[in-house]
Amino acid sequence: MSLTQIFLGLGSNIEREKHLQAGLEALDGFLTRMSCSPVFESQPVGIKSGPFFNLVVTAFTDLPLMELDRRLKFIEADNGRYAPERKGLPLDIDVLLYGELVGNFDGLILPRAEILKNAFVLWPLSLIAPDREHPGVLKSFKALWQEAQIDQVLAPVGFEWRGVQLTPSAL
Repeated sequence: MSLTQIFLGLGSNIEREKHLQAGLEALDGFLTRMSCSPVFESQPVGIKSGPFFNLVVTAFTDLPLMELDRRLKFIEADNGRYAPERKGLPLDIDVLLYGELVGNFDGLILPRAEILKNAFVLWPLSLIAPDREHPGVLKSFKALWQEAQIDQVLAPVGFEWRGVQLTPSAL
């Protein structure tokens, strides 16, 4: 079966390091050639809560889109996302891009609109895949980030996964 390149957005505002680490470990269990962007701290958008840690992951998968999305929901659930007593968002994993797909796939709209709206998605994408073109806009993520006028403050965060520092000090 052929492999499809995917981009996922991960975020957490509760025990942020713990939940992002758990999310990365779970993803690494079924995705191949996974790599991570730097991690950024951002203020919440659309919910009242504490600040988030966010990053973007790219990898390859042989899973169909809806099976991938189903597995992501299980990972979120394993980290308390749907617990009735939760206060905040332990782990959020969104499919940003699945190959070059554009459209509505059983309610999953690709590419995800947040790419162009949120700095905590676009900046990491511009770092992990600067020359990759947004399939709906047909501009590179680097160019989109350079042109972006998004009023959100991001702060790079030192974050280590499996002994590798994801966020370079030069950011």
